[in-house]
Amino acid sequence: MLAVIQRVKESSVSVDEKVVGAIGAGFLVLLGVASEDTGKDVAYLADKIPHLRIFEDDQGKMNRSLLDTGGSMLVVSQFTLLGDCRKGRRPSFIKAARPEIATPLYESFVSQVREKGVHVETGRFQAMMAVQLVNDGPVTLILNSVNA
Repeated sequence: MLAVIQRVKESSVSVDEKVVGAIGAGFLVLLGVASEDTGKDVAYLADKIPHLRIFEDDQGKMNRSLLDTGGSMLVVSQFTLLGDCRKGRRPSFIKAARPEIATPLYESFVSQVREKGVHVETGRFQAMMAVQLVNDGPVTLILNSVNA
């Protein structure tokens, strides 16, 4: 499971020009589910991401987590994170999980983060989405549950 985490001042996602999810300060998480992912991958990222200490404390050091700041999370499914561009010029998405596997894992991730007390908004799974954000920093990190 791959996650691109961006610290944002605000972010929103729209489907058919209608906002379906929006947050203020917090994280925009682009989440890609691989075909071999399991509940273990979900649990790892759902625990790791809200605890990442990438918000500044009073001394200006990245020492506070999303949980510490009371920030929100916008989670957007993005199978293209699993695109393999090593051969040819068109990405191969063979490593991305099919919807019947990816959907419950994505929903489980959202649920587990909410259980930690984080306000979570989402995009719409399998929809063409427009994502807007005001990056804060910018701070962008990539987590891969396989490397955990």
